[in-house]
Amino acid sequence: MTATVTNPLDTTIDNPEARSLMQSAYENRYTWDEHFPGYTAQITVTTGDQTYRGKVKVNANLSVETDIEDSAIKKEVLGQLQEIAIHRVRRSFADTHGKNTFNFGETDATGAVELIVGGKSAGDRYKIRHNEVCMVHRHIHGIVVTIDTQSSHQTPEGYLSHQYHSIYRDPQTGEVKNESNYTDNYTQVGKYHILTDRTITSLLDNPPRTITFQFSDIQLLG
Repeated sequence: MTATVTNPLDTTIDNPEARSLMQSAYENRYTWDEHFPGYTAQITVTTGDQTYRGKVKVNANLSVETDIEDSAIKKEVLGQLQEIAIHRVRRSFADTHGKNTFNFGETDATGAVELIVGGKSAGDRYKIRHNEVCMVHRHIHGIVVTIDTQSSHQTPEGYLSHQYHSIYRDPQTGEVKNESNYTDNYTQVGKYHILTDRTITSLLDNPPRTITFQFSDIQLLG
């Protein structure tokens, strides 16, 4: 798609074509429906030469639990489960972006179309390619997060990111606070796609630290 730039610095502009492009990609994401029952799974966490095992539970209301005793690993597991659940929440485009405006930025060499956000989330940016959000640049809780997706997995109900790169920066100084590569894999359990493993390599550690979360014996609740 070739987009016409209409003064992207003017965040009061709400370009109908830009909004339509964003809405289509937003609604193409894979999410769990209102009947999602939650699930339990066995988890194996591997980092360096250490392995931790336990049980996790994602409830129908998307609250999360684990019985892993190590406090640091427990915190990491709960954080990952919460992140997984948040990205599976189904909210309407109007609820999420109704107070935002969208305008075209540049189109890069890969054909990804940049969208400049104004309104409530002014300063945020997205890139859309093949009806998928392939780049997210957002201001969240006093930090700037940029996520670039390298590959994705398409399901009949929408796409899931497979490999992606994230950078967390200080919004004032631009200092990189965290930088990581992610690889996710999913399996279908009943009618729902559930994460089976996630590998995170933290690039700012020297040497880079890799941690893997593997989920097995996934059982839907109810």
